[in-house]
Amino acid sequence: MDRVTIFGRSSCGFCTRAKELCEIKDIPFRYVDIVEEGISKADLEKTVGRPVATVPQIFVGQEYIGGFDQFSKYVEQREAAMIK
Repeated sequence: MDRVTIFGRSSCGFCTRAKELCEIKDIPFRYVDIVEEGISKADLEKTVGRPVATVPQIFVGQEYIGGFDQFSKYVEQREAAMIK
């Protein structure tokens, strides 16, 4: 799997869960704390290409995946495809 980029903030439980999922599944990732980096939601919307209401916002390589729920499903589907 390509490197995962997680845009989030430290007070976000779903951001923490996304990082933990990467660690458990041994998926290389980069975590970008939008507060520490001074990234506004408007800036993030430009990166994502659509309105952003929540974090995390997750990419696999250059592909936008979505939030934690979408990322979790993406990981499950990738694992299922590898088993077949």
